[in-house]
Amino acid sequence: MPKVNQLQRLLCLSQSEEKDDLLPASMREEYEVTFVRNPVKILSLLQGETFDGVFVCADSFREILGLGELIRDSQILKNLPDAVALLDRDERIVWCNEKLAACTGRSDVSNLRLMDCFPDVALDGSDEDPVHTAAMIGRQTVTRLRFKNANEFDLIVSPVLGRSGKSDQLIVVMRDMTRESQQKQKMNAIHAAGVELANLTPEEIFQWDFRQRIEVLKANILHYTQEVMKFDYFEIRLIDTKTNQLNVLLSVGINSERAQQPLYVSINGQGVTGYVAATGESYYCPNTSTDHLYLDGLIGAGSCLVVPLIVHEHVIGTLNVESPAIDAFSPSDKQFLEIYSYYIANSLNTFELLAAEGANSAQQHIQAIRKAVALPIDEILNEAYLVLEKFSHDPEVEARLRAIVQKTREVKQVIHNANSSVVADAAIPDSLQTPVRPVLVGKRMLVVDHDTTTRDDAHQLLEAFGLIVETAHTGHEALTMMRNMDRDRLYDCILSEERLQDMDACQLLKEMQPIFGVESPPLVLMKRAGFYDPVHVMSRAREAGLRKDARIVKPLRMEQAVAMVERMIDENGHQEICS
Repeated sequence: MPKVNQLQRLLCLSQSEEKDDLLPASMREEYEVTFVRNPVKILSLLQGETFDGVFVCADSFREILGLGELIRDSQILKNLPDAVALLDRDERIVWCNEKLAACTGRSDVSNLRLMDCFPDVALDGSDEDPVHTAAMIGRQTVTRLRFKNANEFDLIVSPVLGRSGKSDQLIVVMRDMTRESQQKQKMNAIHAAGVELANLTPEEIFQWDFRQRIEVLKANILHYTQEVMKFDYFEIRLIDTKTNQLNVLLSVGINSERAQQPLYVSINGQGVTGYVAATGESYYCPNTSTDHLYLDGLIGAGSCLVVPLIVHEHVIGTLNVESPAIDAFSPSDKQFLEIYSYYIANSLNTFELLAAEGANSAQQHIQAIRKAVALPIDEILNEAYLVLEKFSHDPEVEARLRAIVQKTREVKQVIHNANSSVVADAAIPDSLQTPVRPVLVGKRMLVVDHDTTTRDDAHQLLEAFGLIVETAHTGHEALTMMRNMDRDRLYDCILSEERLQDMDACQLLKEMQPIFGVESPPLVLMKRAGFYDPVHVMSRAREAGLRKDARIVKPLRMEQAVAMVERMIDENGHQEICS
């Protein structure tokens, strides 16, 4: 018999159990053959696997009843989920099930060429007639059909080969790929939308601050959630890591009074949103009226779907969509929303990283400025106060000097405010933020030491907590500054070296007592570790009124210094209450 070129896999239909006698020896040697005894099995295999042809033996059903008649009589084939047809050697429809007939839109398709039934269909590739191609080459063809109504089908045409190796009949399967294609298109649209969510030009990144970038992101989220995701009622909340509150970033159509109330991260009592934020798992509520977790969001909501916003395995917020209809969301909606939420979370994270990077750069510049000007500003204050004492008898000079002092302190405050503004405006990670110490914010502190490093360290370590730090070289400078302070603006804490160049700490304490009007002013003494005090300054200072344990070791350590200053301020407040 003629050799069938290029075939690799064959389906062979026969009732005979003598398989060795079914095919000519040449075909058995050349091709991998799968034997079946039921014609229905052919269609089943063709749907799940790829074969190059079907061989029907003459000793089987074909000569008795004919394959076409067997297919026509099969109720199983009529109820297959795919559209199925049997074509003759002229590629005309011998039989088809109802699904294929419905695809053609005709009442009767008998004896019509299959491709003539779809005159307006678009085919992938250059092959204009895949049915004819399969018949000519004797191999299965698969082609995507695209209809004007947006439906899509895979057309699978498999030739039924006779003993001659030629195609006598064709089995056609049309598999509906519309949903799969739509899912793929939507996935691509979500991906494109996700890329665009945080897509800013270098000029925009340079020109806009964090709030402006967030407003652009919110506008993009609003657009793509409605246009791509097709959700009209939704809400995004972000977790405040300090309070665990879920703050609203964007809300559309979620209009009940309860929706305006605070929500917190919790599996109990905080609705579906709080539950999802706490568990990190998506939650579908098909019927809001029967779900114990649901709290009113959309007025008249029938169902809701909430997914977490996750970055690096950490939940940063939630995305909630709602619908007036009951059971409005499918498993595909959940899958798409989870993918979309990934892009939203990463866009927010990208903006926070940009803000943190900008804040870090700004803070470095501000700290460099503060480091450069802090001690020179203190020098100006020292000199101004010394001159002020010498010319206190001249009202005009005194007024000018006090104006200089005031302006100098305003410069310090501007630098401090600039740093605070950068921290407030940026999404700086909690682990990198200076812990808030409310007791210290706005309090005044004087550091007295001839050592430049100690005075500089005091500025760098303590001003980050909101303290207003000033320094002096000597005891005389320090006392001059204290005497010229307003009574209601005295220093809240004085940190002094035990042995100054012009006096020791015991003398300094005695001079401070009339200025502060108390026996134990807020003085803390510093002593270098391992230093021996032959004149016992500390013990004499205690006898003179130094507060208990008012002593720290140099060089300054932030934790120790901050704790001591907080203690002094607390004790001052207690003394004021008692007085």
